[in-house]
Amino acid sequence: MLPPLILLHGFTQTRQSWRRTATALPSRYRVLTPDLPGHGQAAQRTASLDAVTAYLRALAPAAPFTLAGYSMGGRIALHAAFSLPVDRLILIGASPGLADPAERERRRQADAALATKIETIGVEAFAREWGRLPLWDGQSDRVRAAAYADRLRNTPPGLAQALRGFGTGTLAPLWDRLPELTIPVTLITGERDEKFHAIATRMAERLPNAHHVVIPGTGHAPQLEDPDAVAGTIREAIS
Repeated sequence: MLPPLILLHGFTQTRQSWRRTATALPSRYRVLTPDLPGHGQAAQRTASLDAVTAYLRALAPAAPFTLAGYSMGGRIALHAAFSLPVDRLILIGASPGLADPAERERRRQADAALATKIETIGVEAFAREWGRLPLWDGQSDRVRAAAYADRLRNTPPGLAQALRGFGTGTLAPLWDRLPELTIPVTLITGERDEKFHAIATRMAERLPNAHHVVIPGTGHAPQLEDPDAVAGTIREAIS
């Protein structure tokens, strides 16, 4: 059986967001792109760290495997790497969380309020608002349109439960545990993504075996803006 390579998408996305990247990855791997709990076809799946860890374990029962994740998916992948037989980790625009308890509580409350708002205004209105965030500045019209279409594959209850279960303010921070993670870790950020570039730089200082790659001409979603470059970086990481 081919070794698994699991790709986890970000908040508001679905497995479809990996389509162009996945097709450029080497055939010697079994590339898996599941919908995360609360998203796409897994909208009703329980959005908890324990549940998603069990789900990943079922997807790759033969150890070890490579795990990659973007943004929220990267946060989940980082947590999972401490309890699953992951032999290589690839994090795209991801963070170990908020170390300050007060800041984390403020974020938890903000995410809870946003979850309620999504349930109130519906997916279409939320997708339009989310797509106007400064986080996506510089994206082409093609990328914006594809991202918007992908967001419409979700449901208000699913996205709300994902925020409550996997939000930055909900999951415990992992900054202090990074030195324990001795497996190879590839950190990928977009050139325009200053916030997550700084986070990746700090992570690389704490991780024993990390490599930081910047994708030129991209922002917070390099796998959407330049999927070939991201696939190339993943190929180098697993070669």
